[in-house]
Amino acid sequence: QVQLVESGGGSVETGGSLRLSCAASRDAYSSSCMAWFRQAPGKEREAVAAISPSGMRTGVADSVKGRFAISRDDVKEMLYLQMNSLQPEDTAMYYCAAAPAPCAVSLIEDRYTNWGQGTQVTVSS
Repeated sequence: QVQLVESGGGSVETGGSLRLSCAASRDAYSSSCMAWFRQAPGKEREAVAAISPSGMRTGVADSVKGRFAISRDDVKEMLYLQMNSLQPEDTAMYYCAAAPAPCAVSLIEDRYTNWGQGTQVTVSS
C-alpha cells in the first residue's frame, strides 16, 4: 500500500527553523520524484520544492528560494524539507507527494499521484 507520512511540523517564531520529514512506503518512494506542497487557510495548495529520484536535481519555488532545501535519503526512504528563516507567510499545512517513474522534477501538482495527510507549520511574528 502506498503511504506517505509527514512529521516535524510545529510552531516557531519568525526567523526560526524546522525540518519536515516524510516517511514513504517502498511503493511510494522507489524511483519516484517527490515534492513538498503547502496550503495556507483560504488559499490554494502551492508547490514548495521537488526532487528527482536520484536526488541530483531539485526545484524550489521562488517564494522559498534561499531559505528552504529539499533532500532525500534513499537508505531510509525518507524525504526532508529543511526550512530556515521562517516567516509568518510560511504558515500552512505542508504535504509530501510522490510521482511515479518515469518522472522529471516538477512543481506542478497534477504530476503527483500519492499524497500524505500533512503536517502543520505555524510561524508567529
